[in-house]
Amino acid sequence: MSLLRDRDFLLLFVGQGVSRFGDGLYTASTAWLAWTLTKDPAAVALVGVSAFAPAFLATFVVASYADRHDRRKLMIATDLARVVVVAAGAVLLYLGLLNLPVLVATTALLALLGAPFAPARNAIVPQIVPAEDLQQANGLLQVAFRAAFFVGPLMLAPLLAHASLQWALVVNGLTFLASAAALAGLRVRRPAPAGERTGLWADLAAGLGAVRAAPEVLVVIVTFVLALALANGFLTVGLVTVVGQGGQYGLLLGVAGVAEVAGALLLARLPIRRPALAAVLAWAVLGIFRAPLGTVTSTAVAALLLAATGLASALTDIPLIALVQRRVPDRHLAKALGLWEAGIAGALTVSPFVASTTISLVGAAHAFVLSGAALVVLATTAALVLRRVGADLPGTTDAVPGTDEQPGVAAETVR
Repeated sequence: MSLLRDRDFLLLFVGQGVSRFGDGLYTASTAWLAWTLTKDPAAVALVGVSAFAPAFLATFVVASYADRHDRRKLMIATDLARVVVVAAGAVLLYLGLLNLPVLVATTALLALLGAPFAPARNAIVPQIVPAEDLQQANGLLQVAFRAAFFVGPLMLAPLLAHASLQWALVVNGLTFLASAAALAGLRVRRPAPAGERTGLWADLAAGLGAVRAAPEVLVVIVTFVLALALANGFLTVGLVTVVGQGGQYGLLLGVAGVAEVAGALLLARLPIRRPALAAVLAWAVLGIFRAPLGTVTSTAVAALLLAATGLASALTDIPLIALVQRRVPDRHLAKALGLWEAGIAGALTVSPFVASTTISLVGAAHAFVLSGAALVVLATTAALVLRRVGADLPGTTDAVPGTDEQPGVAAETVR
């Protein structure tokens, strides 16, 4: 891949891959810690909610700072602040003072501090790579993110066997330091000044206006969030009720994760002429292969279906990110991506409850069928709306609306 020979993109690729490895390890560590402290599944769920709820409430607002200030410096500050929180958690665990309320508060604080990071990271990509390479860049970054997050939980067992849970937290803190170091070496092209600096609320209103001015972006984001709420819980709550065996459950989740990595790698190589349409129709493909999962009795068949959904999953977000980067002006880019990230956090919070409620009402087999059918209907409706608003018509330019520049064109380079 030619982009991996670019010094700055390689720094971002490696640094964020290491950081996502730490995220995966931390997620597994906190879930296991909540279980060891209480032996209560509700406690594990509570810790999971505490990791998403702050992001849902704060991401869009704090993304405004990523648009109005230096994104690279904001990301470095966020990484260093999270190092402090994780280090404090490790010390409290060592001293025997880390109970469930403290764990929930620490997890929520870490999520709140990290809220501006993902929007800033995705918004900084056009300041590093040219517009024509955005899809490849996002595909490669998703390869790093998915692979590293998948590997992270696998490291918990050897760390517990040969060290302790404190060391899992220490390793996570070191990944934040590695991310900060990589960002510190990054050379970022700063966009031309957008004019007089505005206040927070005026900037947020302008950001919402920029998203409304690009209706295809709004359609794709709304479709993604609704589809995630309908689908994600069935990959965890739903699948475990169907499989019934821990070994098979872990294997099938691993198959889905590997397929997502493969899909991201494939999309880094394939051009997509109509990213908005591709992003919404991918949910229909995912729904078609997800629907039969509740009725299969063969692990091999379930693995094939999950491999197909994993490939489709990569197609739901990589074109979306590139679309936002191309359609939304740079001065509002982090806010648009923050709106998407906030929606993801909200969807991940409610999705397990959607899945468990549906399964309890109609049974696992019918619940998977209903979820798959809902995804197909949602994707078809979104595609029709895109056609109505004229998105992705031949000849559509990649120029950012409201400017005379392509994204990524910059006035100066800063370190």
